[in-house]
Amino acid sequence: MLAYSKTQMSLQLRSVENDFVVSQPFDSAYPHQISFYAPGSEIYAQGGKSGPIYQVEFGAVRVYRLLADGRRQISAFYLPGEIFGLEADETHHFFAEAITGTNLRLFPRRKLGDVSQELLTLTLRSLTRAQEHLLVLGRQTAAERVAAFLLDLAERQGGLEQVEMPMSRMDIGDYLGLTIETVSRVFSKLKDKGIIALPTLRSAEIKKWNALRAMSE
Repeated sequence: MLAYSKTQMSLQLRSVENDFVVSQPFDSAYPHQISFYAPGSEIYAQGGKSGPIYQVEFGAVRVYRLLADGRRQISAFYLPGEIFGLEADETHHFFAEAITGTNLRLFPRRKLGDVSQELLTLTLRSLTRAQEHLLVLGRQTAAERVAAFLLDLAERQGGLEQVEMPMSRMDIGDYLGLTIETVSRVFSKLKDKGIIALPTLRSAEIKKWNALRAMSE
């Protein structure tokens, strides 16, 4: 891991439609460190002591837990602007890894001042997203899960038609509770039906929004 520190301008927390982000510019009253993580490198480990709050500057992060049988269950992906690492106690309950080369802003909680209302909002939004993820895993078919995943990514990236997918097919499978073969097969079927295009392995262009939404409901 390569790291360097910066003191920047004020920390202003603001709520957005899908998550909670730290807006710019920052204030020198809230110094933070900026750290770069190479692809696949660990940000923190399950069972480790919790520390700062993290914000993705660029890149992407996966948060996961290893199950007793050795399988990996990804609970969340974090994209630029999004915040993670907020724990209810002093221990991390999941692993966090950089998916691609990723820059993170690290905010020591002791230096944030009184932002209790903002952190409560962040916690509630994270809980809502976790509940929605459980609904996807619990009742939808493979095609419905992938459709819901694509729509969520598109919404978090500003509703653009071309969705960037920094995560691998295996990552997506571990997030949706599917095998990599099933994920690849569903993408191929969506492409064959003209619902999406696949210009690259790590992007998807949504051609038929209504069809994708109908599948996810």
